[in-house]
Amino acid sequence: MPEFYPSIGEAVGAALQHNIRLAHGNETPGLDKPLQIRHLPHPSSDPYSVPGMIARLTETATPNEVAEIIEEVNGALVGALPQLTELVAAAADWTRVRLTFDDPNHNPTFETWTRLAAAHGMLLDVQEQLEIAEDRIAACPAELTDPRHHEMVNVLRTRELLSDVLGADPVTPAPPNADGTAEANRQRAARTSSPKAATQRTTSPASSADTPPSTPPPRAPRTR
Repeated sequence: MPEFYPSIGEAVGAALQHNIRLAHGNETPGLDKPLQIRHLPHPSSDPYSVPGMIARLTETATPNEVAEIIEEVNGALVGALPQLTELVAAAADWTRVRLTFDDPNHNPTFETWTRLAAAHGMLLDVQEQLEIAEDRIAACPAELTDPRHHEMVNVLRTRELLSDVLGADPVTPAPPNADGTAEANRQRAARTSSPKAATQRTTSPASSADTPPSTPPPRAPRTR
């Protein structure tokens, strides 16, 4: 199951399909292969993963917390962005050793390398921009400002984490014939893995006043 869905509608559709297969004991009529499910750990279980950092970067985070998250994602040794940059560079280098220039009017491999090289350059520029932003985050106010100012700038985030939509708790199907009816199995599966049930199981860090936020492990020293 992918980490992201492009829309809540598709995520809900996937959940409904999952419920149907659970109700049929993972043997849906007309499908040869059973549903392949990959359990996704909740972002709080790995605060240094990209989903974990996104979950920590809430509107109520302090400037120091945000600066630390930017430093973690942009760290030279284990940062997600430098690793992504190296991945794109490796893809470009893979294309490079397959280049031919025998026909200057038709060279799709070179066009592919050009796009990968351009993406690599953009990622390097993103790293530089994040370094500058990290140094300037301390000047941002710690408290939320008047909402009328927020309307002047568009929201950039366009996708929700899958755990925000459906929850990340593993779904355990009921034993076959536990109560003798397939309808009861279907209802149990729907209650267990529905988006509404997942929302009730998951409490947002920004909305929980009684539960203290989890403290991530000590960070390794940054190397640039």
